[in-house]
Amino acid sequence: MTHKYIVVVGCGRLGAYLASLLSGQGHSVVVIDQVGRSFAQLSAEFSGFQIYGDASELDVLRQAKIEQADSVFVTTSSDNINLMVAQVARAIFKVSHVVARVYNPQREAVYKELGVQVINPTQLSANHFLQTIT
Repeated sequence: MTHKYIVVVGCGRLGAYLASLLSGQGHSVVVIDQVGRSFAQLSAEFSGFQIYGDASELDVLRQAKIEQADSVFVTTSSDNINLMVAQVARAIFKVSHVVARVYNPQREAVYKELGVQVINPTQLSANHFLQTIT
């Protein structure tokens, strides 16, 4: 596996878990969150960097060196923040691989219409539940 520089926006359950997995795989990971206590959710083995700040602010994204990122994963629980940060990463910082969590499944079409690759945990979970019906 190729070593990558990855920025994870949001250090809630999903973001912390993802950042910890990526760090464990040997990637260079920077996590951004505006709630300082969220970083406690990172695994003890996490070896990346933590930035306390609002990812909707360009200076915070610059501090994370987002323009150098191979990938940006936007995982907050706010669809508005996720969509805005994903668009900024692509349009302003020219990051080629940006994936955003869509918290409200009804908004997935808007993300896709704007060219944002999405992960929809609600839909994925529901589909897994449906697959258990025999």
